Order: sequence, then structure tokens, then C-alpha cells
Amino acid sequence: MRNARVVVLDWLRACLAAFQFLTRLPIPVQIEYTERVFRRSVVFYPLAGCVIGLLLLLAGKGLGLILPPMPAAVLLLGLWIVLTGGLHLDGLMDTADGILSHRPREMMLEIMKDSRVGAMGVIVCVLHVLLKFAILYSLLDLHIAGHEGGVSFLLVLVPVWSRWFMVMAIYGWPYARKESGLGSLFRSVRKPHVSCSFLVALLTTTITASLALGKGSYAVLADPRVWIIVCGYMLVTVIAGWIFAAYMNSKLGGLTGDTYGALNELLETVLLVGVLLITLTQF
Repeated sequence: MRNARVVVLDWLRACLAAFQFLTRLPIPVQIEYTERVFRRSVVFYPLAGCVIGLLLLLAGKGLGLILPPMPAAVLLLGLWIVLTGGLHLDGLMDTADGILSHRPREMMLEIMKDSRVGAMGVIVCVLHVLLKFAILYSLLDLHIAGHEGGVSFLLVLVPVWSRWFMVMAIYGWPYARKESGLGSLFRSVRKPHVSCSFLVALLTTTITASLALGKGSYAVLADPRVWIIVCGYMLVTVIAGWIFAAYMNSKLGGLTGDTYGALNELLETVLLVGVLLITLTQF
């Protein structure tokens, strides 16, 4: 009984660690960030993404009731950045500064360590945020206009699958730096952690779909739309994520903590484009 309690508490710490690391939600629990905690926490990355997505969905629907689509989109995007503390955007900017410098590998890694942001980082960040804003504006515009899609449960799933691929990238590609860094704490992530994280992503997707479609957990499994959505998210995430990660790996000889954040941001935007296309075709 005592051993079972210890195991449950260990996994609970890992879950809380995932939320503390990936979000800025107020979780007043002191956790010692060891390699073991980091390794187990990746299982709950999709769950943290689901909570972020739910908050964005509620905020989007609420803002759409009281504001025009443009200011509503600005506030929604601002909330999205605040919920993560800009962690992944920072990784995107550092990655852009390094890779787009077109310097030798070691110099790229040194540039990425610099706390100062360069021109390429700023340019990529601005274009990336503008694209996200444009998509959110379009979704809110459709929602306010009474479109059956608009700000729907599909938005919830975007941060779920982008964060699952972060786990896939941690396991699938080597760590680029020889010296220890924050990303090095994930080196012990293994295939079972990726598989468990994938199951969490599937579970959160199924539960979200069942709530959105107003069906029970069993009935929703018989709805072909759910499986089209699941397979679509999974395929787009894997294909786009693999392309991005393979390119970064070819430039850096591996991945780093910054590139994990960059992957998350890029995949969020790709999946948002998919949500917009599905909405426009009245899925």
C-alpha cells in the first residue's frame, strides 16, 4: 500500500511539473526538478496542452460575444502567449537566430545560447505571430458571424498534438549540445514515455470530441468524424513535425531545448491552418 502511494505521488509530481514547466498557471507546489521528474513529466505534455486549449476555447467564445473579431483575436493571442510565458516563442527566436545565421554548427549553437535576440529571430517571430493572429481573426470572424465552425473544439486539440510531438522529438533525435543544458534533462526519455504521451493525447482528444459532439464516450468512438479528426491531427503533426525536426537536426547535429519550443510553435501554426481549412469547408 505504501509503495502504491509513493508511485502515485511520483506520477502526480511529474504531472504538476509538466504544468509548471509548460504553462504559467498558478500551481503553488514546490517540486524538485530532477532528471526523473523531467523524464516522467513528458507523459503529461498533451494534458497540459489540452488545458491550454480549453482556456483558449472558453476565452475565444467569451471574447466573441463582447468584442469585434480583430480586438478579440489580439486578446486571444495575447492570452495564448501569457499562458506559456512566451517560453516557446523564445525558443523559436533563438532557433531562427542560430539556424538562419548560416554559420558553422558550433557557432549556430553559440548564437542560440546568447540571451540577446537578433534580426532573424525578430523577423521570424513577427511573421509567426502575425500568421497566428490572422488565423485566430478568421476563426473569430466566422464564429461571430454564426458559422457552424468558427471557434470550435478543434482549437483545443492544437496545443495537445503540438506538445505531443515535442515528446517525440526529444526521443527521436539526439541532443545537440555536448555540455549540459535544460534540454539535457530529457535525455533519458524512452519509447514507453512517448507511447504513454501518445495515449494521453488520444484520450484527451476523444474526451474533448465526446463533450463537443454531445455523445457518450462509447458513442463517440463509433462516429467516423472523430477518427477522421484524430488521424488528421496525428498525420499532419507527424509529417510536419518530422520535416521541421529533420531540418533542424541537419543544421545542428541534433536538437536542443530551444528547438523543442520552436517545433511546438511551428506545429501550432500548421495545425491552426488545418483548423481554418476544416472550418471553411464546413467539416
